[in-house]
Amino acid sequence: MKRQGGFTLIELVVVIVILGILAVTAAPRFLNLQSDARASSLDGLKGAMQGASGIVFGKAAIQGLERSNSATIVSSAEGNIETIFGYPTATEEGIDAALQDTGDWQVSGGASTEGAIIQYTFADGNANWNCAVTYQAATSGAAPVITSADADDC
Repeated sequence: MKRQGGFTLIELVVVIVILGILAVTAAPRFLNLQSDARASSLDGLKGAMQGASGIVFGKAAIQGLERSNSATIVSSAEGNIETIFGYPTATEEGIDAALQDTGDWQVSGGASTEGAIIQYTFADGNANWNCAVTYQAATSGAAPVITSADADDC
């Protein structure tokens, strides 16, 4: 008798089934990239807010406005920025102006008072305020508090 080499049909089917099971269990882990990308965008906005508020505070300190507990205007070549205790207020004239380009974000809240809160989320028509960056304006003796959502919330 002649001996045949290679795989039988049953062996081939078993291998395909095993590969299919592995693909089904591993795919969701690799396809969760959108949530990670959204969380990274939020972290980028948070970093931009931290940098902008630090720069504005430096400019306010030079102008002697870092202790003012009412909304004051810090002027620069880029435009005017409303501040409180030297940091941008939680308004469009404050942190929004300091960031300069916030067209990709939907904004909620905000006021020119100390401790006021403004939130930014994605402007994709599907606002999820759990997936947002929150800017809380400075208070007496404290810098602004800037937080971003966890990747699980996005």
